[in-house]
Formats: sequence, structure tokens, C-alpha cells
Amino acid sequence: MREMKEMGFRGMILTYAAETVFDHSTQAQNGQGIAALKSENGDVSVEASVHCPSIEAWREGTVETIYMTEAEDYIAVKLTGAGANVTEAFTAGELPPQQMMDALHEVCTKAKDRKVRILIDAESQHFQKGISRVAVELMRKYNRDGYATIYNTYQAYLKNTPATLANHLALANEDGFTLGLKLVRGAYMATDERSLIHDTKEDTDNAYNMIAQGALTKNIGEFGDKGTRDFPSVNLFLASHNKESVVTAHELHKHRVMSGLPTVPVRFAQLHGMSDEVSFSLLQMNDGDGTPEVYKCSTWGGMGECLAYLLRRAIENRDAVLRTDNEYRALKKEVLRRVKSVLSLSPSS
Repeated sequence: MREMKEMGFRGMILTYAAETVFDHSTQAQNGQGIAALKSENGDVSVEASVHCPSIEAWREGTVETIYMTEAEDYIAVKLTGAGANVTEAFTAGELPPQQMMDALHEVCTKAKDRKVRILIDAESQHFQKGISRVAVELMRKYNRDGYATIYNTYQAYLKNTPATLANHLALANEDGFTLGLKLVRGAYMATDERSLIHDTKEDTDNAYNMIAQGALTKNIGEFGDKGTRDFPSVNLFLASHNKESVVTAHELHKHRVMSGLPTVPVRFAQLHGMSDEVSFSLLQMNDGDGTPEVYKCSTWGGMGECLAYLLRRAIENRDAVLRTDNEYRALKKEVLRRVKSVLSLSPSS
């Protein structure tokens, strides 16, 4: 983490990898975080009703993640990693058990005390309604200082994301909290119901850019000066491996700041070891004003947890091989940038 910051990155995002993935094609859920106790019959799994060990393990792992970070870093949390009691509630669109809510409040309080922010990851659509409900509850409580401690994740490849976002903008407007808007394209195409996802990549790209640029100009749907409702307080976090999207967003944000036009705070992120060319390109756009603020996301956990996470990311970024030449050229340019930076710090002869 120290080395990444020395390269010029604003900070790190740490993710504890445990999660549960629901496969729509098989109607089964699998992965880490389903610590269950077998019944005497051996064919039914039930979790401890009073004190769930999976929730406690999730709490411990997440708190440990917080203490790995520093001020202005982020942690990204996968709520399904807390096990079957939690995923059962999410499937029904409900809040999780009180033990999980208590754990979440502890995590949020500790993070806020350290000035660390929390990204609540989007997960399988089978669980997402409940996850979003938790995110809104936490934003309503902790995003009261004019900036977002808690961010919800919105997946641009879903057809219903504009409607979901409009609903959350309305809640932020009515209740007076800052909406933490983390925007991604989406990572569950291999397991989610296909009909929920845009038909083409172009449709997803257009949806992503529309939301990102709409937030930066403070005009999304009926919210903003082009609509009928006031635009609420929003903090934007653009997590993307698409160079065109992030470069365009940064240029738009910088133009609006320099022109005195209304906009929202924005930060950028890419996964550690994936699309580094995009990250370096953003760093090279810094002309001394400290922007763009670029983060790298790294994942930790057990071997099985991390392999499952990386497999999904590999599927999400399977077009990365097409960017090999661009990556090579960008890395050469990045080496020159660092050499010049070092030389500029050397005393004159």
C-alpha cells in the first residue's frame, strides 16, 4: 500500500474477499461465507440462531481490514460474506439479523473515526434488493457531514439501474443525506439472469457514461436544473477499466471546476493488476492540482476466497487481452514519468 501511494495513487481500496454468489442458471448459491451447522438428519443446513459464527467471522475480517488502512483510504465490503442468515434476509429484500446490523454499525463507526470510507459492493441480483436497503439505511445515518462515508454501488449493465438510482436520489433529497454513488459496469454476467442486463456492451457503455456525466453536471433525470427537482448532495466514485469513460469524466469535471460550474466530488479506481494502463493514464493527467484522485483496489482473504473473486474479475475483463499493446505503451510512458519525477527532485549541479 505504501509503495502504491509513492507511485502517485491517492490511496488504496481493500476488499475482504469472502462472499456468496447466486447462480441464476442453477438456482444455487455457493462460495465463502456459508458456515452452516448440519442437522442430525444430515440433509438440512441451519445456522446458529442466537450468535451466528459466520457474521462474527465477517465482522472480525472487516474490522481487521479497517485497521490495515489509513485516512482517506477505502474498504469495500461484500455483505453476503456474512453467511446464510444474512443472504436469506437479502433474498427476501429484508434487513439482515440484528447481529449483522450491530456489526455494520461497529464497522461504520470505526471507519468514520479513522476517516476511512466504505464502499458497499454490488453483488448477485438475487441478494441486491436487501443489500441496497442496508446501504440506504447506513448512508442515511452516517453521511450527514456533507460528504459520504458510505457508498452504494450501482451497476450500469443492469436495465433497472436508472430507476434504482432515481429512487435513492429522491431519498437523499428528502432525508438530507449525501448519496455515495459508486458506479461500475457490473461483474456478475456469468451468474445473473441475462434478461436483467443490457443487450449489448454499447448499451452498457452508454448507461455508464450517462450516469457518470449526469452526476458531474448535476443533472440526472428529473434531478437538477434541467429537471423538476433539486439535485441532492452526491459524492461520485467511478470504478472502471474503460479508459474513454474515466478520461472523459475527469476532463468534464476539471472543465466545470475551472469554469465555476456546479459539479460533485469525484474519485477514480481500478483493480490492482488489471488495466494498470488506465490508472497510469489518469495519473499522467495530473498537472499539479492533485487531480484526478486515483485509487487502486486490492483484495485479501483465504486462497479460495481470493481465487473466486479473481475468477469473476477475469470474466468481467476478458477483453483485456485486446488492450495489451496500449498497456505496453502506457507502461513505457509511466516509466519516463517516474524518472522525470526523480530527476526533478535531484539537487542542481
